[in-house]
Amino acid sequence: MDLRYPIGPFVPPERMTAGDRAEAIDAIAAVPGSLRAAVESLSEDQLNTPYRPGGWTVRQVVHHVPDSHLNAFIRIKLALTEDEPTIKPYDQAAWAQLPDAFGPIEHSLDLLDGLHRRWVHLLGQLSPGDFGRQLNHPESGVLTVDHVVALYAWHGRHHVAHVTTLRDRMGW
Repeated sequence: MDLRYPIGPFVPPERMTAGDRAEAIDAIAAVPGSLRAAVESLSEDQLNTPYRPGGWTVRQVVHHVPDSHLNAFIRIKLALTEDEPTIKPYDQAAWAQLPDAFGPIEHSLDLLDGLHRRWVHLLGQLSPGDFGRQLNHPESGVLTVDHVVALYAWHGRHHVAHVTTLRDRMGW
């Protein structure tokens, strides 16, 4: 198994059906509970263990998920309110070195809970045409809201699996 991609790399869908979209939104809704369950009862030493050699610690992964998902939420809102906005990328590795990435995970777990409730509510109110709205990512090109939703459905599962596969490998 490639420890970087325990559920495999993201493969963008060619086209999202209403059913695919609903599954992706359900996956986004499940992330906060899944991540909270994945880190339940981990000690400080376990939280400070990298999920793979050279990778982030479990703590950094937990803080990364809401950082990333906040950006995705804002990007979707920009796509819904502007004509093909160019979004700003950010240096995820640098963010993972900021002081808050070493703080209590409860802060990020709580943030993720509220963010995902609001995000799922927004997604549930969109029309099919809204999912075709576009944004321009300077590194990835023009993306639709559907693409971003599919990506972040995968992204949440991807990082939860970083924690759960580490727990399995370590016998935690």
